[in-house]
Amino acid sequence: MDTRWLQDFLTLAEVRNFTRAAELRNLSQAAFSRRIQGLEQWLGARLIDRNAFPTALTEAGELFRDTAADIIAKMSTARTEIAASQDRDQIRLALPYALATTRLPGWWKAWTGGQRVGCKLELGNIHDIVSALIAGSADLLICFQQAAQPVPIDAERYERLVLGTEIIRPYAARSEVEAGRIALPGSAAAPVPLLMYSTTVYFARLVDTVIENAPEKLHGFRAFETELSDAMADLAAGGLGVAWLPESSFGPNRTWDLVALGEGRWDTEVSICAYKEKSNQRPVVTRLWQSIERTLTLTEAG
Repeated sequence: MDTRWLQDFLTLAEVRNFTRAAELRNLSQAAFSRRIQGLEQWLGARLIDRNAFPTALTEAGELFRDTAADIIAKMSTARTEIAASQDRDQIRLALPYALATTRLPGWWKAWTGGQRVGCKLELGNIHDIVSALIAGSADLLICFQQAAQPVPIDAERYERLVLGTEIIRPYAARSEVEAGRIALPGSAAAPVPLLMYSTTVYFARLVDTVIENAPEKLHGFRAFETELSDAMADLAAGGLGVAWLPESSFGPNRTWDLVALGEGRWDTEVSICAYKEKSNQRPVVTRLWQSIERTLTLTEAG
């Protein structure tokens, strides 16, 4: 038996009209009628009195109506419970793309210790991922943060752990630097092409602040703007300008031939923080948070 037949039958029992019921079930009337007949054949009883007008249920149909409704309700409940069970051991994690592609793989191995914990990633800019945490669609938020550019997180409502720090430096293609075609601070006559983050990216504010507060004026122009640090590194490696990148961009399997510029004058340090709502007591979230705390303690002790 096709369980859709039960829904067809219940719809017909409610509206008492084959044409209208077929429309509600998004079927042709002929296909709808065949499905009702299939249900009757499976049960071995007539459910619909086709001689009555408007359409009426037979005595067997009236008896089966409650059974069909009960079956559909139980199936719906079971489906919801199974879905909830599958999500029980899943963490919803919001973080920027730059951390997901560099730091997260190592973190996750350390935090889960080989345990089977699912993770649903939500990647986005700082506004989107903070909004996900506040709205409750993310269990944990991991993001960059600097005191000069604070992230709007309520300390009374959320717990915080500092996972580490990053140094963000300006980089350019080695070939361009060695040939003397790119150098900081540039000049009014020969401004440096700058590869800048889109305004929605947290790093955009940091880089702007670094340039504004540097000990000497930087002469440059915005050659490219992007949200992705990987795309920026690719552009820089192609000799198209100077990109500010976090240290973790240069991990394994990342072979950009870039060199740092400026001897620290345009560097900035930023923290990496994890946040969890204090009222979120889902067991899988609590266990992971405690594991992150233990990992940090062991790192500090080592």
